[in-house]
Amino acid sequence: MALNIISNYAANVAHRNLTASDEMATRSLSKLSSGTRVVSARDDAASMAIGARLNATTQALKTATVNVGQANSMLQIADGGMATIDDILVRMKTLAVQSSSGNLSDTERGFLNDEFTELRDEIDRIASSTNFNGIQLLGDGGDVAIEFGDLAAAGSGEALVPVNGFDNFAITDNNYWATDTDTDLTDNNFEVNINYGAGDQVIMTVTSTIDGAADRTQSIDVTDFRTAGTTAIGAGESATLNFDELGLSFTVNTNFSASVAAIRADNTGASDFGTDTDFNGSGLDSAAGNVVTMAADNGQQLANSIEFQVGGGNTANDRLSINLTSVDSGSLGTGVGGTETALNAATVDIATAAAAQSTVEVVTRAIDDLQRARAAVGTSQNRLDFAGQNLASTQENTESARSTLLDLDVAAEMTAFTSKQILVQSGVAMLAQANQMPQNLLRLLQ
Repeated sequence: MALNIISNYAANVAHRNLTASDEMATRSLSKLSSGTRVVSARDDAASMAIGARLNATTQALKTATVNVGQANSMLQIADGGMATIDDILVRMKTLAVQSSSGNLSDTERGFLNDEFTELRDEIDRIASSTNFNGIQLLGDGGDVAIEFGDLAAAGSGEALVPVNGFDNFAITDNNYWATDTDTDLTDNNFEVNINYGAGDQVIMTVTSTIDGAADRTQSIDVTDFRTAGTTAIGAGESATLNFDELGLSFTVNTNFSASVAAIRADNTGASDFGTDTDFNGSGLDSAAGNVVTMAADNGQQLANSIEFQVGGGNTANDRLSINLTSVDSGSLGTGVGGTETALNAATVDIATAAAAQSTVEVVTRAIDDLQRARAAVGTSQNRLDFAGQNLASTQENTESARSTLLDLDVAAEMTAFTSKQILVQSGVAMLAQANQMPQNLLRLLQ
């Protein structure tokens, strides 16, 4: 090969090899720093695709495991409620047996019957209030809702709208409004009146009706809410009026201040809300539009079954359905076929010896009904336990498969990196030597 100083073939070869060694060392560093064998698709496209799917499956299985734990917690709450109901039924049977004895008079039986009735009501309260994150577990919920349809034009509450100052209503005590003795809640309502009173005051009065009869009344002095009053509501602002005794709250706007001012300006009472046929010029008849009724909250009904996602897919096998059974007084005692006398039947009491003797049988069936429901919950809990164990095993094996495909063998890669690092260092040294070779030709010019 001719000797020249324009082209340095040796340096070019050394540079090419150095570049290749440096690139390999850089890739090795990226693997070591990330801990994965496949940093990008160029490393192993097939393994990356399979590993991505396995990783998604693993994460889904972790969430499914959480679902199983939540389902178990939910059933544990249901079982706890049924355990308490079981204690109540045992006490009720004791009372029934005691009342069946001829050594008691009707007076003593009356005392026993009072406790029996209260215990039956407590069963319904527990069944109604036992829930998990708003999901009923033992029976229908006792919650009620406001019938906002009454606020529509020509509705019974059409005057309780923003133009007169009322933005919103809310129930703060469902237990109070759930004291209705029947399932029809339309005979529950509240009526709003705002009247001019003695001492130049304006009083807002709310009256509640339960089962069609006036139940409670609460009044609040709203004089200071008038326009220019100390607590007047400005434009775009709102205030909350709490009627705690009735379990209600009202959100009012700046128009409420104008309404209070209009009532106070007419000290005759002719402009009072609830009596004026065209209140405050709004065109709404407050005498006929100041009543809002209650409605059942259908979201609080006991579901026949609840499905839990216990797998990572979208098939029936990835979901587990748990059946829930009502254990309120209307269901207990009806027997396997549901045709026997229920615990809440009008004939079930212990006020007389004969009635108490019949009630012993009803309570005994109620205890059997409760045990069937409780056994079903226990069965579901055991099934969930096995489902959780299977998820743990599947997750472990899936994680192992993903690790085999993607995780880096650090020891092997460190050995390879050391080799590549030596190549880089030797490449740098040889490139330096190759760049020195043209210098030797200068001696020929001396």
